[in-house]
Amino acid sequence: MRSKLRRWGREGLVLLLLLSAVLLLLDGWRAPQLPATFDSAPLRTLDGSTVTLGSLSEERPLLLYFWASWCGVCRFTTPDVARLAAEGANVMTVALRSGDEQRVAGWLEKKKVALPVINDEQGALSGSWQINVTPTLVVLYKGEMVSSTTGWTSYWGMKLRLWWSSL
Repeated sequence: MRSKLRRWGREGLVLLLLLSAVLLLLDGWRAPQLPATFDSAPLRTLDGSTVTLGSLSEERPLLLYFWASWCGVCRFTTPDVARLAAEGANVMTVALRSGDEQRVAGWLEKKKVALPVINDEQGALSGSWQINVTPTLVVLYKGEMVSSTTGWTSYWGMKLRLWWSSL
């Protein structure tokens, strides 16, 4: 019986390693591309502020979260991003093709999350980054993309990426 459990344990470990390798390859393949002027282009948030990603990421790492109201996986990730923002993490989000500003604000209110949001109603901003998957999380620091991932990510995964980027 013990040898059978060891064999299953080894096979499970090999399967986990293969799955991890496939997910890393997918993240690399789906990684966004930095637009030429991403750091200096003025962007307007839902609250009317004008920001640049360069200025937001200059002092400390910025978690840039591309999401959509119609994205099923985003429903699980968005509350964790909001939690990070509430804790004071440097977060900016981009609502991809989720409707006009009033509709996005209504969705956030309905879900009871408070986030800084840039509304990308037509998908132009996301298109310039070559975002093909939601959610996509990008960590920027001092004008450079430090890391990116697509799909579901845990609260601790995001927190770890921000911490790691500041080293």
